[in-house]
Amino acid sequence: MLTMLNDLRDECYQNALLKGFHDEKREVGTALALIHSEVSEALEAHRHGNIEEFAEELADIIIRTLDTAGSENIDIGQAVADKMSKNRQRSRLHGKNY
Repeated sequence: MLTMLNDLRDECYQNALLKGFHDEKREVGTALALIHSEVSEALEAHRHGNIEEFAEELADIIIRTLDTAGSENIDIGQAVADKMSKNRQRSRLHGKNY
């Protein structure tokens, strides 16, 4: 899984580079806002019952996240593995009553 995520990170980042999305340095806040915009689009698609568009927007969230990891030179595969390991140790609902 680690290698696959990092390979996807590299592919997303390289495609964004080729398409001009990194011609100017982007602040991390801007990258996060773009991820958030994809989350909002996914929410709207789901609200309207458009499952195809919902799936596409979920993909956009992942693509933008991996692109950001690439631009910040983050080993996203290791970060996900580490976080999953940490989450396995947490209590049910992380100790909250949701």
